[in-house]
Amino acid sequence: MLALAVPALGALVAEPLFTLVDSAVVGHLGTPELAGLSLASTLLITLVGLCIFLAYATTAQVARLSGAGREAEAMKAGIDGLWLALALGVVLAVALVATAPLAVDALGAQDAVGQHAVTYLRWSAPGLPGMLLVLATTGVLRGLQDTRTPLVVATAGAVLNAVLNVVLVYGAGLGIAGSGLGTAVTQLLMGAVLVARVARGARARGASLRPHVSGIGASARAGAPLLVRTVSLRAAILLTVHAATALGPVTLAGHQVVNSLWALAAFALDALAIAAQALIGHALGAGDVARVRAILRRTVQWGAWAGAAGGLVLAAAGWWLAPLFTADPGVRVAVALAMLPCGLLMPLTGVVCVLDGVLIGAGDGRYLAWVGVANLVAYVPFVLTLPLWVPDGGARLAWLWLAWSGVFMGVRTLTTALRARGAGWLVTGA
Repeated sequence: MLALAVPALGALVAEPLFTLVDSAVVGHLGTPELAGLSLASTLLITLVGLCIFLAYATTAQVARLSGAGREAEAMKAGIDGLWLALALGVVLAVALVATAPLAVDALGAQDAVGQHAVTYLRWSAPGLPGMLLVLATTGVLRGLQDTRTPLVVATAGAVLNAVLNVVLVYGAGLGIAGSGLGTAVTQLLMGAVLVARVARGARARGASLRPHVSGIGASARAGAPLLVRTVSLRAAILLTVHAATALGPVTLAGHQVVNSLWALAAFALDALAIAAQALIGHALGAGDVARVRAILRRTVQWGAWAGAAGGLVLAAAGWWLAPLFTADPGVRVAVALAMLPCGLLMPLTGVVCVLDGVLIGAGDGRYLAWVGVANLVAYVPFVLTLPLWVPDGGARLAWLWLAWSGVFMGVRTLTTALRARGAGWLVTGA
């Protein structure tokens, strides 16, 4: 478990560092630029996040087939997933360039903030094919229980992204456009390196690299329930950003910082979920139910404790972390106060991440799809009414994060835990 989780931790922490670096570099351009980045990065991450099924469904498929000893079929399923990722990436990149102003306006952005958001989106859009190929290739490698290769590539990508951001934003004087361009170049290079690694593995196992319509269709069908699950999750994230926008530029700018730090911690907790996905899928493919239950118990325990430890650090460090991202005193206060509910409720996030990973590894996408919609319905009344009754002041962002970390994560914990206690998801075989 640790052999998979520790390298996965490094890779997952490296990914949100892209957003953190962008926030730190752009934040010193001014509050409108940072607020614009908050909107743009939320939309971009939402778009990519909707395609997370490219990683999750592929991990479950490849792990099951590999556990059953059918490695050539496992690699074939992975290659078909890569072709699907490339096609989706090209289509989404073109669509994002064309619809960026409409998407930003839909979130209620002010003039200056909206202009910066559109600029970032259009310069980062060409990197979408690379981003989706990173997802698909990482899913294949995780299914083969290789989490070290994604770690190396993600680490190198995080370093390159930081260098390009500083050079393009300040050195070349491109401003927020340079930040988007640096991210796009980095993601395209990462995707190319990982595709080459998976292609070598496929050839070694006798799998064809050519696209197969039936295989691509099977990958799409396997990912459809996870797409529904992800749509409901991303809808909740967008509603939260919409509420932050309604609460004012200071709250929106502060939300970008807190959300980046929370994402860093959540991605770190997801390392256990990735280990669970690969191990659960492999054990179910081999028909070892006792091992599945043991993995479930251990990962849930570790998820809760890791969430508690990381959450305490975030809650205590808010006052010292805020100045790294902004010079605006109002934004600093908002960030520091919001880090308290964000950190103290992090154990819920740890348990949710693990249980999600367990059920995804088991291929229980239909349940996750239905319950994801139910979770969203439960959260909507809380987040939409916040701007109507939350008083003015620096604590507005704290209330928003209490709704996210307490209400939404609490409901998700309840619904996934109820499923994990039963046996409906324990389906064995390839």
